[in-house]
Amino acid sequence: MSLRGKAYVAGVFEHPTRKADDKSLAQLHAESAAGALADAGLTKNDVDGYFCAGDAPGLGGLSMADYMGLKLRHVDTTETGGSSYVIHVAHAAQAIAMGKCDVALITLAGRPRAEGMATGTAPRNYGVTTPDVPFEFPYGPTVVNQYAMAAMRHMHEFGTTGAQLAWIKVAASHHAQHNERALLREVVTVDDVVNSPVIADPLHRLDCCVITDGGGAIVVVKPEIAKRLKRPPVKVLGAGEAVKHQRGGKIDLTYTGAVWSGPAAFAEAGVTPADVKYVSIYDSFTITVLVTLEDLGFCAKGQGGKFVSDGALISGVGRLPFNTDGGGLCNNHPGNRGGLTKVVEAVRQLRGEAHPRVQVKNCDVTLAHGTGGSLATRHGSATLIMGRD
Repeated sequence: MSLRGKAYVAGVFEHPTRKADDKSLAQLHAESAAGALADAGLTKNDVDGYFCAGDAPGLGGLSMADYMGLKLRHVDTTETGGSSYVIHVAHAAQAIAMGKCDVALITLAGRPRAEGMATGTAPRNYGVTTPDVPFEFPYGPTVVNQYAMAAMRHMHEFGTTGAQLAWIKVAASHHAQHNERALLREVVTVDDVVNSPVIADPLHRLDCCVITDGGGAIVVVKPEIAKRLKRPPVKVLGAGEAVKHQRGGKIDLTYTGAVWSGPAAFAEAGVTPADVKYVSIYDSFTITVLVTLEDLGFCAKGQGGKFVSDGALISGVGRLPFNTDGGGLCNNHPGNRGGLTKVVEAVRQLRGEAHPRVQVKNCDVTLAHGTGGSLATRHGSATLIMGRD
């Protein structure tokens, strides 16, 4: 079933906090929900579908529905890490097209900064019941050293350099300077990035995303409702999702699940990479962006380093503006699930509501992509294409 024109994004909200010492996880979800509903011109009484992932407290969708007083006829708690919330927009559109709900609310929240979580450098134990963890855990895998493996392999295969990766951080910082809520607003240079401390060779500190509290929410509605709301309508054009895993050790670290989710989304949307005016790419690390752009078809495999260099991703300067809010590298990465904020900024661009200094001219087609898990082991990949109505 094609999603094209079956549902619209009617409201978005990014929580302003970056450190939530005085708020619970449930509060962040609820405040984000209220913000997105207000943006859409709707209330919680209009909501009949609710979507969240593993960051929701308690029993997830059940607990949050109770906390927010939602009367629902459809719930979805799909969990694929950082790609969850890009998938949720697609799942909400599918549910609306099937008549399962009319107004879908999607919420995200996290408090890793307030809780002092070393989310990138501490080994993650997903539990003894996870089949692969007992084999890997003795080697001390962390998020950053797994992504470093992917970066090192890309460098070996294609000659990619640290300076080329650094251009991704440079572009993000040029955008973040205009975002008063961004955690890091200082513009950096390639030298700043490559001279920052090495965290896991070849990734430096400035190749890594920020760790923040916060969250956000999205409201997706059926076309009939979108037409009577006052906000600029944003149409869901196409979506794709995929899982890449280790295949018993037969794994190529130079590509991601975007090689499958991207073509599926483009085919459904009826557009090509050349039609896309702006991209929101999950940026847990600079290497995540570079490889994802290749796999989505914006450049050939192995050419990502050349593609992102010399300001190519800077709005108003380069060929493909990306993450104009500063992204996870500079602005906001709540609860390791920054995929939702990628959708939020893509919607802002389509509405013409991004900061004037980074707003893309004639922005009529955008792409948001989420990655959840690790490029070097298993991960989920989700691509969403949206358009101005």
